[in-house]
Amino acid sequence: MREIHFIVEEAPEGGYVARAVVVDIDDRGRRSAQPACQVPVRDAVRCHFDEEQVPGLIRPHITREEVLAT
Repeated sequence: MREIHFIVEEAPEGGYVARAVVVDIDDRGRRSAQPACQVPVRDAVRCHFDEEQVPGLIRPHITREEVLAT
């Protein structure tokens, strides 16, 4: 796997959470104050894969829920 994609969302309790799209990596337990969640996501990816299988790229897709009045 050359790259891994994460969906990054605002947590209701504050901060952001990230979860991988294809691989079962969930970073909900470690919230980050910054949307990219760079350090927690990198740590989660490194812990999940063997050293020779770690993807070279991590692509965080930052989403934000918006509500529009009609």
